[in-house]
Amino acid sequence: MADITVTEHLLLHQKRTPQATGQFTGLLYDLILSGKSISRRINKAGLLDILGGTGEVNVQGENVQKLDTIANRILLYRMERCGALCAMSSEEEAELIRVSPEFPRGDYILIFDPLDGSSNIDVNINVGTIFSILRRPEGHSGEVTLDEVLQPGLKQVAAGYILYGPSTMLVLSTGQGVHGFTLDPGVGEFLLSHPNMCIPKQGSIYSVNEGNWKNWDAPAREAVNWFHGCETSDGTPYSSRYVGALVADFHRTLINGGIYMYPPNIHKPNGKLRLMCEAAPLAFLAEQAGGKASDGRGRILERVPDRLHARTPLFIGSAKDVEAVENIYARHASQAAFQ
Repeated sequence: MADITVTEHLLLHQKRTPQATGQFTGLLYDLILSGKSISRRINKAGLLDILGGTGEVNVQGENVQKLDTIANRILLYRMERCGALCAMSSEEEAELIRVSPEFPRGDYILIFDPLDGSSNIDVNINVGTIFSILRRPEGHSGEVTLDEVLQPGLKQVAAGYILYGPSTMLVLSTGQGVHGFTLDPGVGEFLLSHPNMCIPKQGSIYSVNEGNWKNWDAPAREAVNWFHGCETSDGTPYSSRYVGALVADFHRTLINGGIYMYPPNIHKPNGKLRLMCEAAPLAFLAEQAGGKASDGRGRILERVPDRLHARTPLFIGSAKDVEAVENIYARHASQAAFQ
């Protein structure tokens, strides 16, 4: 079987979907090109003096790494000029970014985390770019307003991530399943390597930073205890794995099954992860692959953000594992209601 490039895959999808446009395919092409450029810089990071922090703090209150800034600039520069977007939002930027009138504008909105897990760059651990694509609501024109951007994850027309590691992978869904593409450096193309990716119904790995244990709420502590003592249907005990880069932990979960958890805590009662640029796009992928994504009390994709950088707890992965956590939260809520 001949290798299928991501461009060929997108063009085939466009032919099968009447509402798909060349504008959308062009958007993904430029996004993929940006990923290739970021990958090239990451591969040479130790040789180009672009490791470490800039000394600045971003809108999230996090230390900015040099590669955060580089990845953000690459995406902003290229995507503003792609002709398919009317607005963008980056984890590294406080405000909504409207495409300048000097460039052609399209009907799509891009939300992205330019380099998730960037603090791991210094120790050569996987990092990634997470992205979400929304369509501007029909009937709107002129300058994009924030209300047009604050859409629930159900409205996403595509989502995915580019994982930079031993190999560079693009994992993408346009609403018709999840497909993985691996960058072949010899030809400079992403080739279809993981068609129709599916999360196992139940896994045997839980992923959470247990160093935050004392700050979690009671349902989160009970949920982790449950995984400590639980076994899968074939008698396999759960193991703990935690990379500390959301995109890397999710990628393992997507392939092997299990659950990734970032519960609320007393310092971040609304959760730490960003709803629009992290949780929603990964939830879209999880559901397209047969998994689930929840904030403990409800479906992530139904959450309507109240601001650009809204945060959320996240429990994501195999359906049975996420349901186990939701059942624990539901029981605690029920008990509280009767007290």
